[in-house]
Amino acid sequence: MTNFGNWLEAAQRRRSGIPRVRSVRGLPGVLARGELSVVYQPIVSLATMEPFAYEALVRSDSPHWVNPPQLFDEAIKSGYVGALGRAIRELAITHCTEKPLFLNVHPNEFDESWLVQPDDPIFTHDQPIYLEVTESVPLTHFAYCHSVLREIRGKGVSLAVDDLGAGYSNLKYIVDLKPEIVKLDRTLIADLADDRRAQVLVRHLVRLCHELGARVVAEGIEQETEMKVVIDCGAHYGQGYYFARPAYPAPGVNATPLAVMSKGA
Repeated sequence: MTNFGNWLEAAQRRRSGIPRVRSVRGLPGVLARGELSVVYQPIVSLATMEPFAYEALVRSDSPHWVNPPQLFDEAIKSGYVGALGRAIRELAITHCTEKPLFLNVHPNEFDESWLVQPDDPIFTHDQPIYLEVTESVPLTHFAYCHSVLREIRGKGVSLAVDDLGAGYSNLKYIVDLKPEIVKLDRTLIADLADDRRAQVLVRHLVRLCHELGARVVAEGIEQETEMKVVIDCGAHYGQGYYFARPAYPAPGVNATPLAVMSKGA
């Protein structure tokens, strides 16, 4: 595996005078000691109930940062967002070499040059890579971020916009970024089977994404009834505990194809 120390030194050079974090409890120590791991959750084809791809999710083995938001909060404070993102991508691709992957990208990573480095693991993975950008967090310096995305996509990497429908949603964001994939936020899916108005909204969002050239993932599916409704709404893919919980190694899918369920009804 590539030496994390090299990335940390590069991060130091990019931080322009920000004091070096020397504490063994600091994020540089977490990276240097390899106290990160990844788990994988399948993104499932709703037509076949087979994994289409896997989303890689970071976990920390450090007692000081037990969840990903804490890790990224510390990375933002200490100027190590780029190094943390690179470390996660390296782990994700090293431990899941034969599957398409969805990798989350923090908006702050676009302010650094990590993503366009020619040795970044996203350019060496033999399977498709989808970078997830969170729709609910506005990108700063949009024009620059857009140019970075164009450069990355020109090298064969695809884009997924995450969390459509979470809080304030800017649909023009979808128009401007032209993602290959749009992920509907889990708040739209919760209790979907019992909420006719929510079904109308989801159906129209899916149709809009289709017309804009994007395939749709419905996140947060926990029940068979929710799965059936998102299929009826036209979503291509599903993700959630109904199919599989995040795990290492990449898990299979627990769900039964809808055609099989229909025959048994």
